[in-house]
Amino acid sequence: MAIETPYPELGELMTLIGEAGHRLSEIDATEGAAGNISIYIGWPVDPRRAFPVVETLQLPEAAPELAGRTFLVTGSGRRLREIIQDPAANLGAVVVDEGGETGRLYTSPRRLFARLTSEFNSHLAVHRDQVRLTGTNFHAIIHAQPPHLTYLSHVARYRDVQYLNQHLLRWQPETIINLPEGVGILPFLLPGSPELMAATVAALRTYRVVIWSKHGLMARSDQSVKRAADRVEYAEAAGRYEYMNLANGERAEGLTRDEMRAICAAFNVQQCLF
Repeated sequence: MAIETPYPELGELMTLIGEAGHRLSEIDATEGAAGNISIYIGWPVDPRRAFPVVETLQLPEAAPELAGRTFLVTGSGRRLREIIQDPAANLGAVVVDEGGETGRLYTSPRRLFARLTSEFNSHLAVHRDQVRLTGTNFHAIIHAQPPHLTYLSHVARYRDVQYLNQHLLRWQPETIINLPEGVGILPFLLPGSPELMAATVAALRTYRVVIWSKHGLMARSDQSVKRAADRVEYAEAAGRYEYMNLANGERAEGLTRDEMRAICAAFNVQQCLF
């Protein structure tokens, strides 16, 4: 999917990032300075009015096919709940240089961070992969740490993707409608590592939400950053129901397989989990 004209203005996109960060904080998915957000903008953008300070940035990996394209990225150590108060102070705009090995990092004089998020390598790699695969002109990525899903990833049986999804998706009809492919899960991999980056790129080709075991998750959308935040919220709501059921001695049955299939038939959901 691609965003059609008239394209959102830079200021609107910054506000949407702030609103998404605020909502993620409301559901306790971004304690302290945890979590980060980035968006890829595939149409011409001039960041200089909002971000007049410029410096050269070495990109985590070369992205020559994205030359001239822009990313909005949260700064390291910034609280997602505070972005909405002053988006320019908490975000940087990266415009990829010709050749793709460096970019120009545009920031505000009110900048509150020393560098971009340490997860920018995974963000950039996933954006590149999705643009290559789909040709989209917009892509949003959120890393968050919702507590119930993160807790479940510490329980070995939930690290089996089939078991995970059959237990998460059974609590509300909306979950499978909004996440028809389910939720992916990776083993624990060192935060910011090349291994985490590569595994995340591969998993997000199949899923739109992927749990990083014992760490958090990453969610994506080619429609809006708030849609990516919605997916975090849908998945975490399912995780909360599953946690409640565990705490209650697993007394609830959830939606049965027949009920899940009926929901999918009624709403034309293509799935292979039930």
